[in-house]
Amino acid sequence: MYVSHLSLLDFRSYATADVALEPGPNAFVGRNGQGKTNLVEAIGYVATLGSHRVANDTPLIRAGADRAVVRTRIVRGERASTVELEITAGKANRARVNRGQLGRARDVLGILRTVLFAPEDLALVKGDPDGRRRFLDQLVVQLLPRAAGLLGDYERVVRQRSALLKSLRGVRRSGGGPVDTGTLEVWDARAAQLGGQILAMRLALVQALRPHVAAAYAQVSDADGDAELTYRSSVPEAGDGTGDLPAAEDLEKAVLAAMTEARSQELERGVSLVGPHRDDLVLALGGLPAKGYASHGESWSFALALRLASYRLLGGGDEPEHVPDAAFWDPDLDTDADPVLILDDVFAELDVRRRARLAELVAPARQVLVTAAVPEDVPAGLLGARFEVTPGQVRRAG
Repeated sequence: MYVSHLSLLDFRSYATADVALEPGPNAFVGRNGQGKTNLVEAIGYVATLGSHRVANDTPLIRAGADRAVVRTRIVRGERASTVELEITAGKANRARVNRGQLGRARDVLGILRTVLFAPEDLALVKGDPDGRRRFLDQLVVQLLPRAAGLLGDYERVVRQRSALLKSLRGVRRSGGGPVDTGTLEVWDARAAQLGGQILAMRLALVQALRPHVAAAYAQVSDADGDAELTYRSSVPEAGDGTGDLPAAEDLEKAVLAAMTEARSQELERGVSLVGPHRDDLVLALGGLPAKGYASHGESWSFALALRLASYRLLGGGDEPEHVPDAAFWDPDLDTDADPVLILDDVFAELDVRRRARLAELVAPARQVLVTAAVPEDVPAGLLGARFEVTPGQVRRAG
């Protein structure tokens, strides 16, 4: 698959932009702060409904505008689809496919798949657990688009449950009498139901990613030490994603039991202490935690390995078994269509050896989008269509 056209209206720094793209490598070149990343961010947003730079959508709308519009033309085999996303401040985003009626934004998930490399990826190794959880969840959504609704529902339930716990803590501390936990038990049941399903998907994903990450790390680094992934859950019975995986129904029961066990602590602290929102993806190198032990170069190699593994899991590369054998993955997932690879200012961050190795690994992809401050930062193996980016403008070079 590839994106043949990108059109923007009031997105980030662009009042308007229209860019015709080609299969193969496409490089956006311009000084820092000119708007290169805004272009590839828009394409990544169509695939995931999220930005790799900010946690909410408000910064995506150009200053002074009420909404932003991203329109893409996506080619898969002999078919082409037009996807339009309308991002509105303070309101639900909407989407349109092939000039149809505007509907829910998440209805477009699955039409485009992307894997995005960016300097921010270093935080996957060195940063906090929330970034690693987001990495897993965005990949889950690309494998199973309907999971976006499940994750959104869980986030709302945890928010409501935590608000109730905070309220109950206030009652206890004010000496207002016995605490009625009846309503809390209703939220417990819903959180456990959704949390069990999310845990099942994450554990299956970790198990599927493990061999791809190990292989990709060896390819990128040419270094000693195996790269390993395990899952650390706030629910002990969930396991770590390396052995037999519990069923979602069993995980639901385990989450509920863990909530019951933690009830007194949760009431004392006024927060939800159990569930997927408290978990972490543990990265290890040579048996030691990557965070705190890996060098800067090793951390970069691990971050690149996570993205390359995602690419292969989504259908990219030549390996025959891309998608994990789990009942909840989208049965219509087209593993013959390479995801679009996006490399946002990555090569400037890498040493010469890693730069050359990464370029060699991604060059065969159906489409690669690269951003760079100077032409020299684009490896020779990724020379193709080139665009010069200046403030608010994109022009085809040559």
